[in-house]
Amino acid sequence: MLIEAVTPELPDTKTLRLQWPAGYDPDFKTGQFITLYWLDAPGYKRAYSLSSCALDRGFYEVTIKREGKMGTRIVDWVKAGDKFGVLPPAGKFLPVYEPAKHLICIAGGSGVTPFRAFVREATRRELQTKITVLYSVRTTNDILFEREFRELAQENTNFNFYVTCTRLHPEDKWTGRRGRIDAAWVREQIHDATNTIFYACGPNPLVEFAEDLVLRELAMPKAQMKTEKWG
Repeated sequence: MLIEAVTPELPDTKTLRLQWPAGYDPDFKTGQFITLYWLDAPGYKRAYSLSSCALDRGFYEVTIKREGKMGTRIVDWVKAGDKFGVLPPAGKFLPVYEPAKHLICIAGGSGVTPFRAFVREATRRELQTKITVLYSVRTTNDILFEREFRELAQENTNFNFYVTCTRLHPEDKWTGRRGRIDAAWVREQIHDATNTIFYACGPNPLVEFAEDLVLRELAMPKAQMKTEKWG
C-alpha cells in the first residue's frame, strides 16, 4: 500500500495514512490491527492498532511511536510516497456497541490509538453507547489526538475524555488531574457495573496494571475486561 500522508502528532509519534489499492474493499471491524512490513525486509513484521475506524473507507490509519526497530525507522524515515506491505486487519479488541453498555477505556501513551477509532465510529453513527476514555500521560505535551478527542466530546454527549498527567512540574498551570490511574478514579466512572465493559491497551505493564485494578481491586468479572497488549 502507498503511504498517502504522514502526519506528525507528537515529536516522537506520527500517523500514517495507507491508501487502499484499486478494487480493494475489505470487510473489517473498528478496533482491529494491521501488520506492516517494509518491502526490503519482509521477514520483520509489526502489528499496529488502527487509529481509523471501519467507517473510514479508502485508507487505513495507524499512529506509531518511535520505539523498537520498526517504530524508530518509521518515525525517523518514512515519507509520503513510500510503500508498505500490509497484512489484512485482524484481532478481537472490538467495541461492544449496545445502547445500555458503557465502555471504560484505560490507556497510556500511544495505547489510546484504538480508542480514537472507537469514538469516531460511535459518534458518526450517533450511537447511544457510552464511552469514557481514561488517559494517562507524562505531561500535557504527550497527549495524542487531544484536539480531536475534545471536539468529539463536544459533539457526542455519550463520550467523556479524561486525562491525568503523571510527571508535571509542581508549578505547571495544568488544572486537570495529576497522578496515576487508580481504582478510586475508575470507580467514579462506573454507574451500572453489570453493563460496564473495560478496555485496556498499550505496553504490557500498563495492561497488566489495568487488569489487576479491574479484576482484583474492583472485583469485576473477567468477561467484562478486554485487553490489547503491545509486546
